[in-house]
Amino acid sequence: MKKLMMIGSALFLGATMVGLVGCGGSSTPSSESKAPAADISSDGKVLNIWCWNEEFRSRFNDFYPEVESVASDKATTTLKNGTVVKWTINENVNNNYQNKLDEALMAQDKAAADDKIDMFLVEADYALKYVDSDFTLDVKNDIGLTSDDLADQYQYTKDIVSIDGVQKGTTWQATPGLFAYRRSIAKDVLGTDDPDKVQEALSDWDKFDEVAEKAHEKGYKMLSGFDDSYRTFSNNVSAPWVTGTTVNVDKNIMRWIEQTKNYTDKGYNNKTSLWDDGWASDQGADGKVFGFFYSTWGINFTLLGNAGEKGFGDWAVCYGPAPYYWGGTWLCAAAGTDNAADIKDIMKQLTCNHEIMESMTRNQEIQDYTNTISGMEAIAADSSFGSEFLGGQNHVALFSNTAKQIDMSNISPYDQGCNELIQRAMKDYFNGNVDLDTAKQNFETSIKESYPEITEVVWPE
Repeated sequence: MKKLMMIGSALFLGATMVGLVGCGGSSTPSSESKAPAADISSDGKVLNIWCWNEEFRSRFNDFYPEVESVASDKATTTLKNGTVVKWTINENVNNNYQNKLDEALMAQDKAAADDKIDMFLVEADYALKYVDSDFTLDVKNDIGLTSDDLADQYQYTKDIVSIDGVQKGTTWQATPGLFAYRRSIAKDVLGTDDPDKVQEALSDWDKFDEVAEKAHEKGYKMLSGFDDSYRTFSNNVSAPWVTGTTVNVDKNIMRWIEQTKNYTDKGYNNKTSLWDDGWASDQGADGKVFGFFYSTWGINFTLLGNAGEKGFGDWAVCYGPAPYYWGGTWLCAAAGTDNAADIKDIMKQLTCNHEIMESMTRNQEIQDYTNTISGMEAIAADSSFGSEFLGGQNHVALFSNTAKQIDMSNISPYDQGCNELIQRAMKDYFNGNVDLDTAKQNFETSIKESYPEITEVVWPE
């Protein structure tokens, strides 16, 4: 399980959902939001950071207090100590990012000092692949962060990048999820758009299904497509996807299959898939969909962008039927780096500095939900804080409650493959092209092809 766990098996995978989204924004904070310059030194003259989109680079350039200058093409960032940060961005389409990252990590020992990867980013669905390998460093014993440095972070953000009690990554963000709904449709269907009252109507899956029926009677769709509710189910499973060499399909996954098939047959959705044009259009001004499950990044970047100016004020959020999270980006230090001092300071300032992270959240153009418990609780209690897009609603207050309920005890290294392949296999069933048994068999075939060590798939009775 060491040496880049299951590297061959993982290379087949398509782009992860979050990786397809340009979540980044760029906005320069006030000088007060930056911490005082730290006295740091580094042996390496070039700091190589690998990622898949602009999100972290923009956070780094805008909020890291050691930035001296940024190249006009943003390919490099020069720090105050003279270190040049070189950005390598490979889009995560057809697993492009992981493929190139894996190849570079395997050649890390032979690379010249200034060509070695120093830090790279990973997402939740495949984080364990790198965490449980020799290619990532312990952020405490190897890099130098302390328990006190990390004390204000949400526990789940540490658990997801820990193996055998060793933490091998850290993040500036937490990504709890909510249900974002269109106020005008809620008023028509439920007679109110008040978040508390809408939540009462959607507080469990049975109630959610009842509202879907009411929405249909009014000419609306409850959800856009097949994948919208998936994470809310998959984040609440009772056991990991894989035990030993056996894939165990959880009852909650079957509940998603049953609900989605029911919604498709009854016309409660538009048969779209995440990220396709129809799905995006359903969030636009002429959309007739009641709501969308979105985590922190999704509301302020994807939904806001798809909704456009006409959507401002016509959206709100509530908890929905179950707590969940979706996505997230972690910073990992690469074994072989000669820039440990810089990496320590970057991690400390951007993932442990309360003031810097809170300033990301308060910035109206960004509003990242950041990985500072005290900072998010302070904003949650701030009656003057709100989202213009959500009609002034303080969505951080809801996110902060959901974040405390996130449980990472059932994650496994197989999550990305299992999550993507079960959704892919079931689409033919939802569309009526195959029966359920055939869809199940197709999933079993694809998962065994992708992970040759898997010997069986067990379905709930």
